[in-house]
Amino acid sequence: MSYSRPSRVIVVLGALLAAGIAQAQGYPAKTIRWIVPWPPGGGADVLSRMLSPQLSEALKQQIVIDNRGGAAGNIGAELAAKSPPDGYTIVFAYSGTHAINPSIYRKMPFKESDFAPIIQLASVPQVLVVHPSLPVKTVKDLVALAKKRPGELTYGSSGSGAFNHLTGALFSMKTGTELTHVPYKGGGPAAVALLSGEITMILGEPATIVGFVKAGRVRALAVTGAKRAPALPELPTIAEAGVAGYEATSWNGMLVPAGTPADVIKRLNAEFNRIIGTPDMTKRMLANGYEPVGGPPERLGELIRAEIAKWAPVVVAAGVAVD
Repeated sequence: MSYSRPSRVIVVLGALLAAGIAQAQGYPAKTIRWIVPWPPGGGADVLSRMLSPQLSEALKQQIVIDNRGGAAGNIGAELAAKSPPDGYTIVFAYSGTHAINPSIYRKMPFKESDFAPIIQLASVPQVLVVHPSLPVKTVKDLVALAKKRPGELTYGSSGSGAFNHLTGALFSMKTGTELTHVPYKGGGPAAVALLSGEITMILGEPATIVGFVKAGRVRALAVTGAKRAPALPELPTIAEAGVAGYEATSWNGMLVPAGTPADVIKRLNAEFNRIIGTPDMTKRMLANGYEPVGGPPERLGELIRAEIAKWAPVVVAAGVAVD
């Protein structure tokens, strides 16, 4: 049998489509790598290890957490972007890495078009906490002390350009204070530095620090979101505490390399929506400061585009730049 050239093209495209469908139907057939672009102990790691056993059970395959910290999440994200788009590499996405870094880093190692969204997992207000030796009990006390001692109070972050770096810069701008930024390689190391007294304060993810707050090892003053956080309902928002107009809420999601089969993305999206929607997981997430969101993949894509536009002027106003 002979084919005209257009017919041969159609036959080839049909074969490729059939292969893609067959791959998706047989997915997953081997171990999945879940890249966390942060060291162990931080919020991204905590949530990933909370969710990954449930996903492993649903997919009936082993999932390996691969922590790749550094460069405010860019190192791990780049690794994911350059991985085969076959559904066997998924990556934890964080607002700092995907919405703020593009405005901060002069040379980004990836483009957002290198990824395809799976789901927005949660929105995450940060918590303003100080070392207990600091003689402050409220946000107003902190602002007054910072104005009395310009440049002396330090705040840690997950890295230069990370979301909690920008939340600190925004706090400084809104309060007219001069704070000194100290970057670390993740939320876990920053929390350890606060516990040891190496730094004065952090605006960190609840999952990293709620346990230390409840144990009395650090003092929480407020949350950064537009409303009070379910994990710490007794804390006011920073705006409620006197800093008018302050609001900063990060988010977490999951991405895959661009080109991953649509049926694989659909399967992963359905499983994640089911997992975060169960009463037990919802309760666990809220207790750790994560407010479950869910929804279709497109919601995360739209959020990333909106957040890039939101944070770009803040980065310029703060004068934050990383080579």
